Amino acid sequence: MSEQENSPGAGLVRLSKRMGELGICSRREADSWIEKGWVSVDGVKITELGTKIRPDQKITINNAAKTEQAEKVTILLNKPLGYVSGQAEDGYEPAKVLITDENHWSEDPVKKVFKPFQRKGLVPAGRLDINSTGLLVLTRDGRVAKKLVGEESNVDKEYIVRVTPADGTSNADFPEENLQLLNFGLEIDGKKLLRAKVEWINDNQLRFVLREGRNRQIRKMCEAVGLKVLQLKRVRIGGINLGKLPIGNWRYLQENESFEASSYHKKTSFSYSKKSISPKRNLNGNRKKS
Repeated sequence: MSEQENSPGAGLVRLSKRMGELGICSRREADSWIEKGWVSVDGVKITELGTKIRPDQKITINNAAKTEQAEKVTILLNKPLGYVSGQAEDGYEPAKVLITDENHWSEDPVKKVFKPFQRKGLVPAGRLDINSTGLLVLTRDGRVAKKLVGEESNVDKEYIVRVTPADGTSNADFPEENLQLLNFGLEIDGKKLLRAKVEWINDNQLRFVLREGRNRQIRKMCEAVGLKVLQLKRVRIGGINLGKLPIGNWRYLQENESFEASSYHKKTSFSYSKKSISPKRNLNGNRKKS
């Protein structure tokens, strides 16, 4: 059993509200647990929704609630440089080691108390390489993983990428036809990339919006058109933005948040007229014969 001591106080409060205030779980989770008989107050099982208690009473949840909570947890991390997304490799630690109480964002809207068992079984839902920063999703919820990395996933990812021409020229001289190629017409390992949305946002940075995530895809795309990536940061996955989350910090995914396609995608066309598209190139930079 897991116990949470209440602080003394006057008056009665709904049990589900009190559980939310104490960070045991969300109010919606609390109502579900109460209905299932997973919550006790001063040793008495509570099954009636709307039950009110004194703030100084002791709330106890059983292991079934604890297990359910751990299984569904999804965490959003602002990954720093130098960490790999998944298993440790080449001496570099996995991003999961950053999921600690100390790194829990102090402004997390989800008022849930971090428990070390929540970290067990977390897996990255999508990759972000060691030299890239930004939004990384770690989850124990198979539904979230399937939505983000499953074969039928259509959730878009947005990146801000600082680039410079590999030949030492200026970004101002970058050919328009190469920008069009970044949007559509490149291949990786003989397989054509899906249509993307790529645009300049200032003199040095491009915004990439992709619906796929092949290994080092953006870096390979840039190399194919003569660009060198200096910095790469993921700022959005579907409807979830990195926002103000500090680098190296993490927060919980909120119940009302969704990875469904964002309004940005709905307002942004992924199509180019056929006349504007240059001949296809593969990722060695050569023109591909029709």
